[in-house]
Amino acid sequence: MKTTSVCILGGTGFVGRHLVNRLAADGVRCRILTRRPHRHRHVGVAQGATLVEANVHDRTELVRQFAGQDAVINLVGILNEGGGESFRRTHYDLPLSVLAACQTAGVPRLLHMSALNADAQRGTSEYLKTKGAAEDYLHGNSGAVAVTSFRPSVIFGPDDSFFNRFAALLRIPGPFPLACPQARFAPVYVGDVAEAFARCLDDPMTHGQRYDLCGPRIFTLRELVDYTVQAMGERKPILELNDTFSRLQARVLGVLPGRPFTMDNYRSMQMDSVCQHDGLGRLGITPTDVDVIVPYVLGGMTPKQRLDSLRRAR
Repeated sequence: MKTTSVCILGGTGFVGRHLVNRLAADGVRCRILTRRPHRHRHVGVAQGATLVEANVHDRTELVRQFAGQDAVINLVGILNEGGGESFRRTHYDLPLSVLAACQTAGVPRLLHMSALNADAQRGTSEYLKTKGAAEDYLHGNSGAVAVTSFRPSVIFGPDDSFFNRFAALLRIPGPFPLACPQARFAPVYVGDVAEAFARCLDDPMTHGQRYDLCGPRIFTLRELVDYTVQAMGERKPILELNDTFSRLQARVLGVLPGRPFTMDNYRSMQMDSVCQHDGLGRLGITPTDVDVIVPYVLGGMTPKQRLDSLRRAR
């Protein structure tokens, strides 16, 4: 049976906005749960998308919202604790409540956003450990609910919080101090992530599967920062911090407003965020290179470079 309606948690976020539009293109009606729908009215412009005010941590409310839905998609995640949200509550307690609510409401399908390197035992950070614990629980206790998990590396796109955040920081005058410069990533395009979700939704062969999602190239963090500088058309001295000063930066920035870099972030970066298995390839998706998107977004391209970028995107 083709999915016609889904309930999405985290649908107002970066990945959620792209996924809602991708599903709308297939005629899927999306019910997006949010505490503050008035702040996210732009998300509702997608055909068939509806913003619903709800507390996703209230299991009774989840059961009510899931009733009659063909599938549920959980995209909720945080990079840092704060504002009453902890890794345990967001990454573990919530997914377990989502699964229980699916079982009570009779929802047969659950797509879950995890993270590359998520591992309850071997994860180097609480972020990775709680993501891994939830993933294992969902796949081990799903019952009649068909679960599929997605494990992306860092996700990029026009409105991402990775390249765009670095671009903003790099505009601050003076040298740029970079922690963990040799950490490795395989940035994956948000459109490819959304496509992976969409392709799995109605495919029974993906039930119970976990998909690592990576882009076609591996970069060190230093290489990604240099790439950002070049894409901006700027020049910037980069100061690579050793492990001692990387830890010091994490401790200092971790107590500032917004907590831009914390010890838990530092610990996550001790594991290379690169794929051991090609999840996009398994789904028949050709990964999009950063060259196709990032230079165009950051605005440092020449007209010829922009034309070349558009040609590669075809």
